[in-house]
Formats: sequence, C-alpha cells, structure tokens
Amino acid sequence: MNLNNKYFLLAFVFSQILILQSSLAQDALEQGRALTFTKSKGNCLACHIVENGELPGNSGPPLIQMALRFPDRSILRNQIWDASVVNPNTVMPPFGKHNILTEDEIELVVDYLLSL
Repeated sequence: MNLNNKYFLLAFVFSQILILQSSLAQDALEQGRALTFTKSKGNCLACHIVENGELPGNSGPPLIQMALRFPDRSILRNQIWDASVVNPNTVMPPFGKHNILTEDEIELVVDYLLSL
C-alpha cells in the first residue's frame, strides 16, 4: 500500500468516526428531548415553554437560549438536580435528589436543554 492510499484510508476511517460521533450525539439529544417531554419523567412542559412542546405550562421560565443563560453547564445541572439549594421556595421538583431522574437521565436532559 503506497503512502497516498494510507492517507486516503486514514481520512476515510476518521470521517466514519466523526459520522458515528455525530449520530451518537444526535441520539443522546433525542433521548434528552424524550425525557424532557415525558410526563412520567422530566415533564418539563408541565411548567415551562419548550420549543415544539404541546400544551406548555407557564409557571416556570421559558426554556429558550439555554446555552446563553447557562454558560456554566454545572449550574443548569444543579438546578435540575435540586433547585431548592439556590431557591428554598422553588416549586421545581428536585429531580435528582428525589430520584425522579437518574444521573444519566439528568445529563441527557441538560445536553438537550443546552441545545435549545
């Protein structure tokens, strides 16, 4: 195999890895979206307006421009885990503290919300 073929093969393998990573990232976002909208899990629509959500609530702020509002990912994650740490009078359920969502599910929801 000559050098040009090796570079071509390397470029092909690298492109396939990027496609796979993109596909996995898209799948994770879709899982996060599903958790956000599912009534038995995240149910964010009960209180928040979320893009493409049907029958949203209005007791919480709209979930828009999340990456601008939460440039520090950990702050959003902590808010979802237990919002009462920052605001003891919150009505937001402590999704992590009360095991409504698992650690992995919270990560998926955070990823999805930051994509909005």
